[in-house]
Amino acid sequence: MSAAGPSTIDDVEARLRERQYIGDRALATAIYLALKLEKPLFIEGEAGVGKTEAAKVMADVLGARLIRLQCYEGIDLAHAVYEWNYPRQLLHIRLLNESEDRRLAEREIFSPEFLLRRPLLDAIDNDDATPPVLLIDEIDRSDEEFEAFLLELLSDFQVSIPEIGTIRAKKPPFVVITSNRTREVHDALKRRCLYHWIDYPSRDRELQIVLTRVPGAPDTLAAQVVGFVHRLREADLTKVPGVAETLDWAAALLALGARELKPALVDETLGVVLKYEEDVRRVRGATAAAYLDEVAAGG
Repeated sequence: MSAAGPSTIDDVEARLRERQYIGDRALATAIYLALKLEKPLFIEGEAGVGKTEAAKVMADVLGARLIRLQCYEGIDLAHAVYEWNYPRQLLHIRLLNESEDRRLAEREIFSPEFLLRRPLLDAIDNDDATPPVLLIDEIDRSDEEFEAFLLELLSDFQVSIPEIGTIRAKKPPFVVITSNRTREVHDALKRRCLYHWIDYPSRDRELQIVLTRVPGAPDTLAAQVVGFVHRLREADLTKVPGVAETLDWAAALLALGARELKPALVDETLGVVLKYEEDVRRVRGATAAAYLDEVAAGG
């Protein structure tokens, strides 16, 4: 672990809070152990609960560069690791004199200077004073073939390039892998990581998050927003809102000059917190008014 890194679990908690990330002790423990043991941290949870933000904040905590690989269906090595700069290689070949050694030319064009470095290679091969934080975001969106490639990377922190050889990390990056659990990730990948599940926060913790991240929000409004969102999470919706939507809604209401939630204001701004038309239609009107009454009755 870097000398500049957190020295205790309490230190992790304190540094996260200094950067307005309100997590629990279990997350701080997982981060501390991942740093101490130099193992990747696999964070799973519903969308919008702060998985990606945890990696971003840790980069700031460590004073490290954040390297983010956003996963998607069909992602391959050319987008994740490296590819050859073919136009530059062709130009180099054309500029060579016919008398020059063609074998030497071939060796030249397959040298590191002709590589287009993608996030995974950048995280392994760099001269950073502090090892970077590598965020492999939403791994569940990628294919199983890509997961298999990650096994070598996470086991030995190395990348194999046939034309050059094996490139090993001088110092391993701090790796955070996130998943929204849209599919199960293979056990072989999880075994190489420490695991942590981030759930929706309690009402008190989420209120603390809103008051921290949306400065200026009136206490009454913040409490009503959090209470309403928690009620939405109990409803039968296509997609319930995460903490990110709670923060967006509080910020939007503050921008409108609201001091408290009222049924008409809820109806006008539901599109900030709900992202499916059928959910908006289901909640708007009498249901929203009833939810507000429940929030008021619950304090």
